[in-house]
Amino acid sequence: MEEQDVHIIEAMGKSRIVVKKGRVVEVSKPKIDYCPLFDKYRGIKKLDNKSITENIEFRIEDFGMCTPNRVLKMKDFLSFGVSEILSTLLEEEMIDCVVAVCEGCGTVLLNEAEMVQGVGGRVSGLVSTTPIKEVIESLGSEKVLDPENCEINQVKGTRKAIEMGYKNIAVTIVSAEDAQNLRELEKKFKDVNIYIFVVHTTGLSENEAEILFDNADIITGCASKSMRKIGGDRETYSVGASIPIYGVTEAGKKFIERRIEKIGGLKDKKNAKLPEPLI
Repeated sequence: MEEQDVHIIEAMGKSRIVVKKGRVVEVSKPKIDYCPLFDKYRGIKKLDNKSITENIEFRIEDFGMCTPNRVLKMKDFLSFGVSEILSTLLEEEMIDCVVAVCEGCGTVLLNEAEMVQGVGGRVSGLVSTTPIKEVIESLGSEKVLDPENCEINQVKGTRKAIEMGYKNIAVTIVSAEDAQNLRELEKKFKDVNIYIFVVHTTGLSENEAEILFDNADIITGCASKSMRKIGGDRETYSVGASIPIYGVTEAGKKFIERRIEKIGGLKDKKNAKLPEPLI
């Protein structure tokens, strides 16, 4: 029988973090030592077991991550990130659904801007999760792909969104295979647009990066050497100095520009720090 109340996350330098019954029980060595975002927003100069554990404990305490007390709605956190772009697109009615991932639920369908921000802006790289009844009920079980097992499957989630009548669907993914499968799914429905947002790209291979740039609309660079190489080679439109966000397609570029317009422009960063090392 599967153990309950166990949530596995890859975060903060691609450390594997296990949260069980609201407690951090495992933190692996991160693959990168420094992230400019965690330095800027949390003052973390070095990613290691201690700083990662403290940050995850802060999230559990602050907004109930991986617990029944999970706060699901949130205003913008970063000025510019994938969840912020998605929230703006929902507010502007440029999309009508986001297929995302949430601890305690697995794959979920969201159509409220603050819910997208609350779910996606606070937890990245969810590997696996088990049901948290209170979180599923707060979101609405009809919006959860698999309330019983909390499966994470973005292709199945997108198919569910189509079956529910959504036409302009944004989906967050982490794999090249998902990107290819979503484009195949899109071909079957002439009146449906699927917009692919790729997150959590640290450590992906050059081949995976090529596939993602062939299929996605927006890609975050994270600490990925491959993403920066392919994005540069293809002269892809991008914003952000420390952690680039690529607008791969015309739709992706338009989405990024709409967010920039909403926040009144981006500031130029001189001597921007990069994640270390890039992998």
